[in-house]
Amino acid sequence: ATETELISGGSDKRLILWEWNEMGTWSNQLVRSIPLEGHTEAVCAVDAVYQSDEPDSHLLVASAASDSTVRIWARKGGSEAKCIQILQFGNGFVMDVSLSFLPGSNVPILACGGDDCKINLFIQQDGQFQRTLILPGHEDWIRSVEWAVCGEELFLVSSAQDCLIRIWKVCTKLKQFPENENYSIRLKESVFTVKDPLTTYAVTLESVLAGHENWVYAAHWQPSFFKDGSMQQPMRILSASMDKTVILWAPEEESGVWLEQVSVRVGEVGGNTLGFFDCQFSPDGSMIVAHAFHGALHLWKQAALNKKEWTPEVVISGHFSSVEDVKWDPQGEFIISVGSDQTTRLFAPWKRKHEAKVTWHEIARPQIHGYDMRCLAMVGRFQFVSGADEKVLRVFHAPRNFVENFSNITGIPVGKLHYHQSSDLPEGAIVPALGLSNKAVFEGDIALQPAEDEETFNTISNQYPEIDFQPLILTEPPPEDHLLQNTLWPEIQKLYGHGYEIVCVACNNSNTVIASACKASKKEHAAIILWSTASWKKLQSLSFHNLTVTQLAFSPNDKFLLAVSRDRNWSLWKKQDSSESGLVFSCCAYTNKNTALHSRIIWSCDWTPDSKYFVTGSRDKKVIIWGQCDSPETSEGNVLDSVQPRSTVLDAGESVTAVSVSHVLTPGGRYIIAIGLESGMINLHTWKQSGQEPALEDWSMCVQMDNSQSHALAVKRLCWRPREGRAGHDDHDSSKWLQLASCGADHCVKIFNVSRSAF
Repeated sequence: ATETELISGGSDKRLILWEWNEMGTWSNQLVRSIPLEGHTEAVCAVDAVYQSDEPDSHLLVASAASDSTVRIWARKGGSEAKCIQILQFGNGFVMDVSLSFLPGSNVPILACGGDDCKINLFIQQDGQFQRTLILPGHEDWIRSVEWAVCGEELFLVSSAQDCLIRIWKVCTKLKQFPENENYSIRLKESVFTVKDPLTTYAVTLESVLAGHENWVYAAHWQPSFFKDGSMQQPMRILSASMDKTVILWAPEEESGVWLEQVSVRVGEVGGNTLGFFDCQFSPDGSMIVAHAFHGALHLWKQAALNKKEWTPEVVISGHFSSVEDVKWDPQGEFIISVGSDQTTRLFAPWKRKHEAKVTWHEIARPQIHGYDMRCLAMVGRFQFVSGADEKVLRVFHAPRNFVENFSNITGIPVGKLHYHQSSDLPEGAIVPALGLSNKAVFEGDIALQPAEDEETFNTISNQYPEIDFQPLILTEPPPEDHLLQNTLWPEIQKLYGHGYEIVCVACNNSNTVIASACKASKKEHAAIILWSTASWKKLQSLSFHNLTVTQLAFSPNDKFLLAVSRDRNWSLWKKQDSSESGLVFSCCAYTNKNTALHSRIIWSCDWTPDSKYFVTGSRDKKVIIWGQCDSPETSEGNVLDSVQPRSTVLDAGESVTAVSVSHVLTPGGRYIIAIGLESGMINLHTWKQSGQEPALEDWSMCVQMDNSQSHALAVKRLCWRPREGRAGHDDHDSSKWLQLASCGADHCVKIFNVSRSAF
């Protein structure tokens, strides 16, 4: 039978039963979700079995939660699932549950493993589960339990924080041995009897598997499959541990002794790696997937010829915490994002050879930091500056190895990348032990790896080699351990000057000036600092706002710098070219208590592509367009009077957290404005000034994204693809589509194709 139902438990204290319906009979819905409510704390484990072979038949569900209970739920026929029993565990916690049936019967058996280091077995009699047996043995919290039916026997695998895995066997007990056979060595067994049907069962410890050096979070059997009319259970177990290994176990053919078959050891080195949380076999056992402590997925595939060889495969990846900022590269060929997971990640389209299909993947992790990341700005093509919860801005430049691999993966020839190849460029970068700065690695630094059979682990220094970077030639997106270790960009500069954590950074369009601002509760700390990208020296400090500046934006013509702030005002700075001191920006327009239209923090701002207008979005749900910044009066210095609200206040319905104006206008000359909201929704509006006075009709809503497309939490940043984006190297046809990148607090980076016909 095809699998059509899935059950999940979450920190929202609920279970959800998901039903897949290919016929779409529920008002054209493919998936229906049924919540099961009752737990008072987060649900941490769930398992379910059908009580007969019919799909609509009785479903039995067991769930464990942090409220120290295990709840039993049942669904009979077509009725709703109801809680039929609550098993209390006092002050203890159950970490995992597993349901099955006793050998040769349809009597349900439940295994619970928890913080008492014992496995509790419950048998269902007269519709109620009763504690029948307690299996001691583990010496620390039990993290995982799972049943497997093999012929007339039932096996249970359990793993714990004592680094061990135990395999137990349940089988029907034959007639007692006569007393005079007491000389034979027999395994110690626990016995229990079931009333209906009257049967006695014996539980024995089959094996103890020791191979991990840290907590074993999960142990799973390879899924059973139908063969020759009966279910076959392969005797293979996969285990995942905090020692950064996944091990495949199987009994030896001759002796039946369980041995380690394959130990998949992944990148020990590099950023924030902390071992594995869970693992699973694919249905046919030819692939294994594991997920690490920080949310990364790892996938391995069994080699066709050598069954003992497993190779890493391409797998989806992304941030595991809120994504704070996202930017396109100036040519529109890749995007870079930063997040609270302390990483900077680079995503690009993967163009496979001889295939039309193009998919986006993470191809580099230029920065793995020790502070939560907050913002970034591209400084030209292969250089960016990032800010984190620290006082320093850091500048990174792409190494040679990245550019070569970027060319291979995206299919763009290196010659077209405008990357200045010179002999003194670094190959890659490493983070030294106890360091936060990415140190450049040059061709001469890369030591030859010693042969594997040599005794290299005889000294501490050999165990932790200083140079971990190995230049690899890639033709497909790299796996997680390679991302952690070999795709860092060298840090070329630190910019000191702010007194508190960096909040926002921007670069002008000619890539000559960077503006940055930090957290501030006083005017002196709220100053914007301008830096030269040629000398990385501080150019100027712009003081105006009283509280944190939340976003900075240079106008496309580089004549103006716009700042919006927590003090509910914006300030506009005009470039003055004075011969003596070079570049100077002076404040030419602003709002204050009397002229401010926003009544709450202004989160976001952006410019129209012609540098005439700018748009502001605030927590007060308002979006306002201001201008005109290029009128004749503004050039004569009296900008304050000419920069006025040019639109009516657009009520977005909820807090506006991000705004972005497209570089392309509609055929009717209207500006396209993307608005991101606190709920995660993204709406597209167009605007064009019709008369002298602002009118409500100037605004027009064109696209409202539905819930399935939007973010689940607040939108943090929106960014339209630059019009320079070269069509043809991915599936993006710029004559038909515009592309919008967004990032949100739901850990997601999204790229939307917006049809030009929508406008």
